[in-house]
Amino acid sequence: MAGMRVILFGGTGMVGQSVLGACLRDERVTDVLSIGRSPTGRTHPKLRELVRKDLFAVDVPDAELQGYDACFFCLGVSSAGMSEAEYTRLTYDLTLAWARTLARVNPSTAFFYVSGVGTGGKAMWAQVKGRTEAALQGLFRDAYMVRLGFLRPVHGEVSRTRWARLLYAVLGPLAPVIQALAPGMVITSEELGRAMIRAARERPPTHVLEMRDLQSLARR
Repeated sequence: MAGMRVILFGGTGMVGQSVLGACLRDERVTDVLSIGRSPTGRTHPKLRELVRKDLFAVDVPDAELQGYDACFFCLGVSSAGMSEAEYTRLTYDLTLAWARTLARVNPSTAFFYVSGVGTGGKAMWAQVKGRTEAALQGLFRDAYMVRLGFLRPVHGEVSRTRWARLLYAVLGPLAPVIQALAPGMVITSEELGRAMIRAARERPPTHVLEMRDLQSLARR
């Protein structure tokens, strides 16, 4: 593959920051279109931003979305304190609204959806994420589910969610220890970005990327 052009959703969240940073550092990625509710705060020659306060307004001209090789969908919300209906709207409905448009405009694109370890389980969020994964796999030939565990920031990535910042304040210093004791549950922000870019370029046969798959991709 020549230079890769990518669309990124959620570039201001911790996961999105990780993937965006990797894309900007990787010379094989030539263009990045960031779509989100607020600016990423970054400037770079290959970065273009589309800021939309209402992300449910999927009325972007087709020409704006054509010609991209991969989409990294890193948008996500916590289900804490949220009804299943509202969580479904912000998780399933929003993701599929954009995915259907991208599948029509760029049917050969590789679509990466960041879900989480435990997706498909009995918890409400896991059920909703599982339905989202299944729907995406029906839209794209190359749909990849990124089942992320504990993300260890190494390039200054910071969560915008208060409870997550508090969690990282407590667990952050312990991340190297956790990584040593449970290597299959922790990945650095650098590794995550590298893994997703490599998967977008190589399009591996495994379409559900668990933590060990991501780690393997990052280290190759």
